[in-house]
Amino acid sequence: MEQIRILIIEDEANIAMVIKLELEYEGYTVEIKEDGRSGWEAIQKEEWDLILLDVMIPHISGIEVLRRLRAGDNQTPVIMLTARDAIVDKVTGLDQGANDYVTKPFEIEELLARIRACLRSAAGKKDQKDDDTLLTFLDLSVNTKTREVKRNGNQIELTPREYDLLVYLLEHPKQVLTREQILEKVWGFDYFGETNVVDVYIRYLRQKTDKPFETQLIHTIRGVGYVMKESK
Repeated sequence: MEQIRILIIEDEANIAMVIKLELEYEGYTVEIKEDGRSGWEAIQKEEWDLILLDVMIPHISGIEVLRRLRAGDNQTPVIMLTARDAIVDKVTGLDQGANDYVTKPFEIEELLARIRACLRSAAGKKDQKDDDTLLTFLDLSVNTKTREVKRNGNQIELTPREYDLLVYLLEHPKQVLTREQILEKVWGFDYFGETNVVDVYIRYLRQKTDKPFETQLIHTIRGVGYVMKESK
């Protein structure tokens, strides 16, 4: 199992070392940076599963490090380490995208619990994101990240337009889609051709995703359009 990597950005050496030793005892891989500049460089160069970020650090403040991190759409979980009476720092950190904060001095058990909670939450979001890349209907699946199309375990090769058409149908299962709707979403607003182009591509798609298999998934609704549904 791959070890979880945690970056500590903390200028108080004693605190940083205590946290590091406790985390390593729990099985995490840990690295310490003592100022905002070196911490930001470590963030840019490597991937981390979680960052413990002190607010008051030299060169670049913890808040600025966090702001840069989120501005770059980096969603690595961040737990801010703040002084007990620094309410403004806590609010600012949360507003800038911190996942949690711990006030100093803190019990190590509390910090470990908050780290576990953040890691669980991040893992859940990652699983959700992975699920979002897979569109399925019965035994037909499309991985929108790799553009891989399979039915009953068999890989299907589609042209870019056939692929876009299939994805649109899968995004609206059991919903009757008119030819005009399909044209707008698959061909775009600037398409000025005839709507029968939809019928042509539906036929192409059926040849690959329906005809070789027992169950038909793409159905014609006469006078209206098409629907992805299970055969009765």
